[in-house]
Amino acid sequence: MRLFILITLLTFSYSSLIAQGCCSGTSGNPIAGGASTGVLLKNQLEISLNYQYNFSDNFFAGQLDTSLTSFDNLSSNYLFFRTDYGVSKKLTISIASGYFINKTKIGYNLSDTTSSTGFSDLIVFPRYNIYNKDLPFTRSEITLGIGLKIPLGSHTDSSQTIPGVWDVNPPITQLSSGANDLILYSFFYREYKLRKFRVFANILHINKGYNSLDQKIGDYTSYAIYAGKSFKNKLSLTMKLKAELIKKLDAGNVWNSEDLEASSGSRKLFFIPQISYSLNTFSFFATYEIPLYQNLNGVQIGSKTQFTLGLNFRFSTKKNQISEKN
Repeated sequence: MRLFILITLLTFSYSSLIAQGCCSGTSGNPIAGGASTGVLLKNQLEISLNYQYNFSDNFFAGQLDTSLTSFDNLSSNYLFFRTDYGVSKKLTISIASGYFINKTKIGYNLSDTTSSTGFSDLIVFPRYNIYNKDLPFTRSEITLGIGLKIPLGSHTDSSQTIPGVWDVNPPITQLSSGANDLILYSFFYREYKLRKFRVFANILHINKGYNSLDQKIGDYTSYAIYAGKSFKNKLSLTMKLKAELIKKLDAGNVWNSEDLEASSGSRKLFFIPQISYSLNTFSFFATYEIPLYQNLNGVQIGSKTQFTLGLNFRFSTKKNQISEKN
């Protein structure tokens, strides 16, 4: 049961910080797992690999679709690798990183195309369980986390706009924001054992730092609630409702434009279903993100298609360890 809970959380808790604006937006380095979990057993090790696909050609002015666009579409293929280790029954440390197979902005009629490939960030994320009450019919848990996101990829890639003139690409197509970010997180979980039903919630906040170009990508906050049920055939279904808030961009010295800063920041609401299948110590999962509400400042590209496929594997590093929980 605990395995399914954590796998569900790892699947859903990526923060797809993609596309704040046509020219100004974020660097788009999602946290595909590891941002909202409980803790592992002592000496337990968990390895997770996620593939995430994003695509959008929908542009918004506020809540309304608009034809005022500066390019055709934005897409990415992203791999995210994470490993967690249970230092004690209360403390788990997570180390993760992501790699963009490609991150591409395509201009009109396939012109003015900008594409990047490479690593995004390194994430170090410890979590500590402050409350855990296991009763015959219910179990409750509260876990807190604080972490650091360290840039690995470039935030200064440039393109030749006219012969002999090179300009720094907008943050929306860079591999990383180029800044050290602080991650704050809280997680609450409640299980009803006889019904094989659980509800849980998390709050995730990423406080963005300034990079070498004096840019600050807007701070990110999300609030999510989940409901999940497992079945005898090892299948599990989970539904998630996530609200996210992204603050406006500080354009810095390179993108010194009030218009670009005005077209950044958003408020969105998503419905995200997930299906999981467990096989011994492995679990396979798939999710699909459905935008329910989008309100974007200025004119920006919005969310459209995002799905994630993943595999989790968990084992004990101590051969004779007796599991404390099922």
